Amino acid sequence: MAMAITAVARTVGRFKCRFCGGCDASTFADLGASPLVQSFLEADRLHAMEPFYPLHARVCHDCLLVQLDEFVAPAEIFSEYAYFSSFSDAWIAHAARYADRMRERLRLGAGSLVVEIASNDGYLLRHFAAAGVPVLGIEPAANVARAAVDAGVRTDVSFHSRANAARIVGEHGRADLVIGNNVLAHVPDLNDFVAGLKTLMKPDAVLTMEFPHLQRLIEENQFDTIYHEHFSYFSFATAARVFAAHGLRLFDVEELPTHGGSIRIYGCHADDRTKPPSERVARMRAQERQLGLEDLATYRRFDERVKATKRDILEFLIDLKRRGKTVVGYGAPGKGNTLLNYCGVRTDFLDYTVDRNPYKQGRFTPGTRIPIHAPARIRETRPDVVLILPWNWREEIVEQMAYIREWGGRFAVPIPRPQILP
Repeated sequence: MAMAITAVARTVGRFKCRFCGGCDASTFADLGASPLVQSFLEADRLHAMEPFYPLHARVCHDCLLVQLDEFVAPAEIFSEYAYFSSFSDAWIAHAARYADRMRERLRLGAGSLVVEIASNDGYLLRHFAAAGVPVLGIEPAANVARAAVDAGVRTDVSFHSRANAARIVGEHGRADLVIGNNVLAHVPDLNDFVAGLKTLMKPDAVLTMEFPHLQRLIEENQFDTIYHEHFSYFSFATAARVFAAHGLRLFDVEELPTHGGSIRIYGCHADDRTKPPSERVARMRAQERQLGLEDLATYRRFDERVKATKRDILEFLIDLKRRGKTVVGYGAPGKGNTLLNYCGVRTDFLDYTVDRNPYKQGRFTPGTRIPIHAPARIRETRPDVVLILPWNWREEIVEQMAYIREWGGRFAVPIPRPQILP
């Protein structure tokens, strides 16, 4: 496969791979047109027009990177952001476990430096800081970064890039550990981003990145994880190609349950011989080959499965409404807004949705304009069915909202198939 890594221009209507520059691609999933999934509406904007952009994921024939066109610059998406990591208890626990493991594994202490890209509200770095390990978050959303600073996490409000990494190194030195959780998909200039990661790392440093695994997206019909804020979607093999092109070697990988099925990759400088590849790397490569992730036909088949899942979701909701059931949503996540817009689900199916994030409460979902309330609204209205839109956190949500059983309420999920939970 050709792996040219020069800067790649994006031309709407003409495909050009953001990694390798290839010009040939096939449809992976065509989800029509959608607004930005984090662009929640104030009540006084309900009569104004919203911008909608094509949501058409394609797979590059050369490197098999699944990707969207860039219609909106990251600065327009992430300078003020609606997602705060600390509103998920399960995600906080996940972060705490990771911090404990990495401090022990890398023997991090007062003389170390941990840098996290897209550090959000400091949900992860606060665990290192509490243990006396110096930290630095790099977070472009000023409103989210303020929450991190208030929590005592040193944060630089900026977008990560090769040039920005050089500035960070000049001001703070290189890092022993560089972290990026659910950020790799968010960058349109993938080559510049990964080159910047290498810049941040000491010669013996470790890099870890977490991102949803393309394998799970395909296996479980997770089309709703496709939205404009996610520019790219990765298998392990494709991620390894991207990092190798910039002098970084992936020496370990873990499968995680988070976000519907993610992987955590461990990287080092290509010339670092102190970190031999683990057996899990070979197993992951073999697993992906066996499941067809190195075969273009696998990607081409997915679009028809997406259409079938849409029909199933609509039939499920139509049946509930015909039986006179009241249905509301739980959550207003990015994935939920993709699903609602693609399926055409509005207040004709969901009376409202709720979210723990005060930033979203009192606003309306983009495109579908479903009102968002605080979770207490569910107890007040006693709906028959609560559709969990952030289905990846369904265990946590079912536990939090168990009181709906008082009136015979039931939980439902739309993915991997629409169903009432037992």
